[in-house]
Parts: sequence; structure tokens; C-alpha cells
Amino acid sequence: MALIPLDKMKQYMEISNAAEMLLTHPEKEIKFSLNLKIAPDTIICHDAYVIYHNVVLGPAKGGIRFSPTVTVDETRKLAEIMTYKNALMRIPFGGGKSGVCIDPYALDDFRKVAVVKEFVHMIREELVAGHYVPAPDMGTTPTDMAVIYGELHKSECVTGKPVRIGGLPGRLEATGRGVSCATRLGIERILKRKVAGSKIAVQGFGNVGRWTAFFLSEMGAKVVAINDRGGSVYNRAGLNVMKLFDYAPTSRDSVSGFSGGEPISQSDFFGMEVDVLIPAALENVLNSETAPKVRTKLIVEGANDPTSADGEKILKKNGIPILPDFFANAGGVVASYIEWRNAKSGNQTSKQEVFEFIDAKIETIFHEGFTIAKKMKAGYREAFSYIALNELIKAMEERAWL
Repeated sequence: MALIPLDKMKQYMEISNAAEMLLTHPEKEIKFSLNLKIAPDTIICHDAYVIYHNVVLGPAKGGIRFSPTVTVDETRKLAEIMTYKNALMRIPFGGGKSGVCIDPYALDDFRKVAVVKEFVHMIREELVAGHYVPAPDMGTTPTDMAVIYGELHKSECVTGKPVRIGGLPGRLEATGRGVSCATRLGIERILKRKVAGSKIAVQGFGNVGRWTAFFLSEMGAKVVAINDRGGSVYNRAGLNVMKLFDYAPTSRDSVSGFSGGEPISQSDFFGMEVDVLIPAALENVLNSETAPKVRTKLIVEGANDPTSADGEKILKKNGIPILPDFFANAGGVVASYIEWRNAKSGNQTSKQEVFEFIDAKIETIFHEGFTIAKKMKAGYREAFSYIALNELIKAMEERAWL
């Protein structure tokens, strides 16, 4: 349940019929078939989508997802999340997303480069004009963004590039940095305790999960459990995150079998008594089946859309607060904004400056949302939705869309 339905938000703010129409209908949807001859007798054919949800604040911004389960509905929802995420962070981007229904792990490096080049070929005008600014997402990497840059020769056309070719120091860690900052604020302000010694469980050990765990460990928190698609590992005294980096160096590797902890079942993982549970991998992992087991004091959504509507109802009923995805994991798009801005101006930014910029954005918006949630007597998803909607509606009025 990434976003609050607009009809529910009408109890907190005025939303005109025209604004509702513009926010519930994507502005532009491009569907095409990505066809490529990869061998004398072999042609691959995969559905691909590029969705612009709302671009009142700026060009459509959102990652390229390569996954065998990609659908137009999923891409549409992720583009909508990006609209609210960018508006919430008050950065000049609209909401966009693209997806290719392909298994990236079934491609060797040569074939993946060819697929990325064909993707660029099919939407070249959108990219060159700057209408859509892609970045890495599930199944894509900085190397893939370098291929896009190589095809277009315009640094600002894509973010998430390797640092040596115009990428941003700290971009790799940026989303995890934002999630860890949001978690720290949640522990301090919502749970009213110190981060040091707090018990954390992280679901997912890809880019977001591993860097979230890293930064929280640096703050003194105990990351007691990590779950991924291969299994779970638990250590009541806290896992050694740096050793886990060595044990599972990529998102293809699993924490299962790590000697610095003991294995636990997925059911036991979700039922652990911890201070914070951070779903940082897939959509809808907190659902009608897993949510009743959850016994954490706070949930911080590191992944996009990790809580289903049914799961959210159960968690709310059980009094478990949620810091939503379009707030908590916004560090990545904040860093993308810095990279895009630098590409246009020629500026350079250090890793520490990037982290400080992300922290400042997350802290400012958290305190604003925390205050609004108390004033409205609402949840944090409603409070952050209120801020984002207010930004979008005012921008549409200023551009004479309303």
C-alpha cells in the first residue's frame, strides 16, 4: 500500500475533481516490444514499458527495472510512487518508471549490453530531450547506465552512472543512507529511545538492505537478523555486517549459511521481537499472511511498496507505526538529483556532501511529517501524502493545469 487513496485524503485536505483526475491518470504510457537477434537462429522478444505518471514538477524520473515479472500495472504504480516521492522531497522531478519483462540473470554481459542499447534505440527521443531521466532499479546496474550514456553522450540524460564517467560519489549507498537516517529518526522520535543498542531486522540484502544495515551498525544499532531469498541468519548480539559484505558480496549471493549467526525460518524472521523491521527488497512482503506474525515496534519501508493493503490494515490494528517507502527510501532519488544537477552545471560533490544533503532532506521532511501526523491524528503515510499532495496541487495551480 504505497500510497493513500485520494478519496481518503479528502478528509484531511481539499482535492478538486480536476486535481484528482490529473493525479489518477498517467500522463503518458509507452509500450513497445524489445526485439533483438542474439544468435543466427535466436531472436528474443520482451515487453517493455515507459510510464510518465505526472511531470508537473519536472522531467519524469524513475529507474529501469529488468525482471521477468514486470507488468504495465506494476510499472504504472512505481511511476506514481516516484511522483509522490519527488514531490515530498521537493526536488524538480516528476514521476516516471520503465520496465522490461526480462530476466537479467539469464543474460550474459554481452547480451545485456545489447538489450540496453536496443532499449535506448526505442525511446531515444524521450531520453535526448530529457523528458525521461532513468537510473538503476531492480535488475539494472551502474554499468547499464554507462551504456546508456555511451549511446547518448549527454551526461544529464541518465543518473546512477559509475563515478569515473560523471556518476556521483555516494550514489551506490544513497538509498540505504536515507533509510538508515529515517530509521534513526523513527527510533529517536517515535520510539523515544537511542539508536545504539536498538535491535534491527532487515528483509533483503541487496543494495538497499546491505547499506541500510551498514549505516545502522555504524550508529551502534544491533542488526540481529537479515532475510533474503536464500534464507535468514540471526545473531542476538548483532551480526557482523562487514563480514556479511564479504560473505554475500552481490545481490545474487545469499546470507544463508553465514557462520556468524544461526539460521531461522522466514516465519520466525517476521515474528521476531525487534525495535525496527525494515523490508528492503520486494513488493508486498508484509501481507495478510506475514503481517499477523509481526511483533516489531516500528516498520521502515526500505523497498518500494513492501506492504499490501491487507497487511497495512493488520499492522495498524496491532498499533505498529509505518514510515512509508516514498519517504524512507527517497535518498536514492535525492542523490540522483545531485548527479543530474552536477551534470548540467559541471559541479562536483564529495561523498560526505552527498550524505549530508540526504540526511538534511530526510530530517527536514521527517520533522514536518511528524508534526502533521500529530496535528491530523493520522498515520505517517497520511501525513507524508499530505505534504506531497500539497506540493503537487500547488504546482499544478501555478502552471495553470487547474
